[in-house]
Amino acid sequence: MATALVTGGTSGIGAEFARQLAARGWDLVLVARDPARLDLTALELRALGRDVEVLSADLGDRADVDRVAARLAEVDRPVDLLVNNAGFGVHEPLTSTDTAVHDRAFEVMVRSVLVLSASAGRAMRLRGSGHIVNVGSVAGFMAMGSYSSIKAWVNSFSEGLAVELKGTGVGVTVLQPGWVRTEFHQRAGIRSSSIPNSMWLSAERLVSACLRDVERGKVVSMPTLRYKVLIGLVKHAPGSAVRAVSGAISSSRRAPADAVAGGAAGGAAGTDAPVER
Repeated sequence: MATALVTGGTSGIGAEFARQLAARGWDLVLVARDPARLDLTALELRALGRDVEVLSADLGDRADVDRVAARLAEVDRPVDLLVNNAGFGVHEPLTSTDTAVHDRAFEVMVRSVLVLSASAGRAMRLRGSGHIVNVGSVAGFMAMGSYSSIKAWVNSFSEGLAVELKGTGVGVTVLQPGWVRTEFHQRAGIRSSSIPNSMWLSAERLVSACLRDVERGKVVSMPTLRYKVLIGLVKHAPGSAVRAVSGAISSSRRAPADAVAGGAAGGAAGTDAPVER
């Protein structure tokens, strides 16, 4: 029976990956920080007749990352598909004197992706089969601070990993979503009203398209023709135009300060809190 490990697998895109994979007959290893939410999600998926293992881990903690990497390396319980999905929004200025948010973003969305992909890649290469999906973003083609920089790295890293593993039987796909309707944007303090309805995607459609691209062996999975056209234009636009659009998006997408503070007080994450996607 095939097994998939999904980070950030209890909410948003990660939870949708878990649901769709379970429906397709995959057993699962779910990785997230909240044990209670992990158990609840696992219970729902087990109702579909699947085996579900849970790993409570904070991917900003290197010891926890090592535990997940060790699980990926296990020979007797192989993981056939790794989905590196965990992440959070970053709006802290690049010139901030406090780099804590940037440090954590690097640990969760860069270093853990590197370490877990490497562990899975080694194990899968020995078996001659497997697939790695890294969740990048179209933001990686823009100039919107740390988040864009991080996702540009994920996009590039994934293509480089695909080159390195070509011919080994191990596939790599980088998913490059745009705006997806999940709790991610609410928790990150992004005003959905500032984004045209035509640019929003459902998590169900996004994940379905990505899994189809995985089956086809595609390295880059970018949902919908509109995003492919838009990013194609971005790639060929003058840098000054890309920076101008990036600045406009960055200034319009943030929720008012009192709304963000209110959300944090109510138990949701604030603008730069490390929440799962």
